[in-house]
Amino acid sequence: MSLFMILRVAIKALGRNKMRTGLTMLGMIIGVAAVITMVALGSGAQQSIEDQIKSAGTNMITVSAGNWSSGGVRRGWGSATTLSVDDARAIREQVPGVQYVAAGTNTRTQVVFGNQNWSTRVQGTDVELPLIRFWPTEFGTFFSETDVAAAAKVAVLGTIVRDTLFGEGADPVGQTIRLGKHPFKVIGVMAVKGPGSFGEDQDDTIFMPYTTVQKKLRGIRYIQSITVSAISAPETIAVSEEIAALLRVQHGLIPGDEDDFRVRTLEEMASVRSETTRTMTSLLASIAGVSLLVGGIGIMNIMLVSVTERTREIGLRMAVGAKGKDVLFQFLVEAIVLSLFGGSIGIGLGVGLSRGITQFLEWPTTVSPDAVVVAFGFAAITGIFFGFYPARKAASLDPIESLRFE
Repeated sequence: MSLFMILRVAIKALGRNKMRTGLTMLGMIIGVAAVITMVALGSGAQQSIEDQIKSAGTNMITVSAGNWSSGGVRRGWGSATTLSVDDARAIREQVPGVQYVAAGTNTRTQVVFGNQNWSTRVQGTDVELPLIRFWPTEFGTFFSETDVAAAAKVAVLGTIVRDTLFGEGADPVGQTIRLGKHPFKVIGVMAVKGPGSFGEDQDDTIFMPYTTVQKKLRGIRYIQSITVSAISAPETIAVSEEIAALLRVQHGLIPGDEDDFRVRTLEEMASVRSETTRTMTSLLASIAGVSLLVGGIGIMNIMLVSVTERTREIGLRMAVGAKGKDVLFQFLVEAIVLSLFGGSIGIGLGVGLSRGITQFLEWPTTVSPDAVVVAFGFAAITGIFFGFYPARKAASLDPIESLRFE
C-alpha cells in the first residue's frame, strides 16, 4: 500500500469519530500553543533587553559610588562620597580607549510650572552624556560647557516631564520652571528614549549641569557617578579595568583595601536581568511542555481504544495478506497525523496569542522560526513516541483470534 493510500485510510479512520478526534487533538493544540506563547514572551523580553543595551550604547561604562563604613557600620553601595570631578578628569586624560566622560549627581524633587507639578528625577550630568547615550534633543539644545562652569540654572526635559507640565508634544523652550525655590530656564527637550535596562522610565527625567545640582539643589562637593564611553565595544572590558586601577590610585587605596567605587559595563548590568529572563522562559516553557506530555498520553489512550474497536478489521486485513509491519505503520501514521494536525493548529493559535499579547497588553513578544520548527518537530516526535505502543499492539494481534473478536 502506498503512503498516499495509508494517509487516506488514516484520515478516514480518524474522521469516523470527529468529536473524539477533536478532543484528542485538543491536548496537543493547547500544549504547542502554550510552548510557543511562553517562548515568544521570553524571547520578546530578551530582545527588549538587547535593544535597551544597544540604545544606551554597548560601549558604556558606569562608575558609581561604593560602600562607606563608619564606626564599623556599613552604609551600603552608593553611600561613599569619595568620587570627585578630579576622578572624571583623570579618566578622560589618563585612560587609553576612553571616548567620552560625563560626571553625574542625581536627586529627586518636585518641579512646578504654573498650576502643574510633578515629582521627577533630576540628573545632573556633563555635556557629553547625549553622545554617550546616543540621545538627541527633540526641541532646543543640550546645555554647554559654559553652563557647566557657571552652574547655570538651565534644564533639559524628558518627554514625560514635558507632557505633564506643558501638554503632549509642546515646545517649552524658553519657559521657566521651578524646583524648590530656584527658577530654571528650559533650553531643550530630549527625544523619546523609553524604559532603561532596569525598567525605569528614562523620559521621566530633568537634565541639568552636575555643578548646578551640586550647588543649587544638594549643597555637596562630591559626585555620585561617572559615565564613560569606550572608543569601541571590544575595548569596553579593558577600559573598565584600567578605570578601576586608576581610581584605586586616585583614592590612595593600598592592596587589601576594599574599593570605594564600583565599575560596571552596561552589558554586565543587564546580564543579571537577561539571565533571569532566560531562566523564567525555560521554566514557563517546561510547565507548558507538560501540556504536550498530557496531549501525548491522550493520543496513546485513544489509539489503544481504536485498536480494541478495530480488532476485527485488523484480523481481516491480516487474513487477506497484510503483514504485521503494515498494520503497525498504519496505526503509527494515524497517531502522527493526530499530532501534526493538532500541532499545526497549536502553532497558529500560539502565534495569534503572541500577537494579541503584544497588541492588547503591549508586552513585547517574538515568535522565532526556530521555535515554530521545534514545536512542529516535537509534535511529530510525540505522535511517534506515544503512538508506537498502540501500533505495535495492533501489529501483534493474532488474525484468527481477531476475527473471532466480538
